[in-house]
Amino acid sequence: MNFEEIKSAIENYKSEGKKLFTTSSFQSHSLVLLHILSRIDNSIPIVFINTGYHFPETVAFRDKVVEKFGLTNLIDLRSDVPKFMQRDSEGRLLFTSDPDHCCYLNKTQPVDSLLLRHDVWINGVRADQSAVRKAMKVEQPAPHNTVRFHPMLDWNAKTIYQYQKEYDLPKHPLESNGYLSIGCEPCTRKVDPEMMEREARWYGMNKTECGLHTDLVSK
Repeated sequence: MNFEEIKSAIENYKSEGKKLFTTSSFQSHSLVLLHILSRIDNSIPIVFINTGYHFPETVAFRDKVVEKFGLTNLIDLRSDVPKFMQRDSEGRLLFTSDPDHCCYLNKTQPVDSLLLRHDVWINGVRADQSAVRKAMKVEQPAPHNTVRFHPMLDWNAKTIYQYQKEYDLPKHPLESNGYLSIGCEPCTRKVDPEMMEREARWYGMNKTECGLHTDLVSK
């Protein structure tokens, strides 16, 4: 979808009285959608899923981007389960032994609760990122009678780069250090030359998705 198509879709949702929000990891490629939304309606809630494990550089970059783009409605979304309860039977933090459950408590469950209060989740997934995302549609049912709207689905690395260059968008400070897919600090590593981008997440754990794009999709 191009800018005008995205703008038209969002205006249609709003004219129907639907409550919208978007989530963002504030990685470099995520800024394209944020910038587009800032040009359409800078008051749409921007949800940062704050797991408590992010790189400090990501949190600082988030605040810089929000100010630069003039976004007026940043929501810091956290788990209702405190960290001292996020341990396995041996007392280890879950990201070391059960990363799926860690992601569920810190990402999937909080967003699932958010869906109860909204109608449309504007989501920046792209078909070229993984097989799971390639199977998605621009509009897709989500839990609690909501809709996932994927305006960037047909974008790719080249179109993302062209938009970044045209609007001189900032880059995440860790990108120049070899981090291309940046999530929680314990579960993110630098990308080796032979790796696909998402393989640097949860390295060695046979896991490339946190659950937001698998669990929070209605079948």
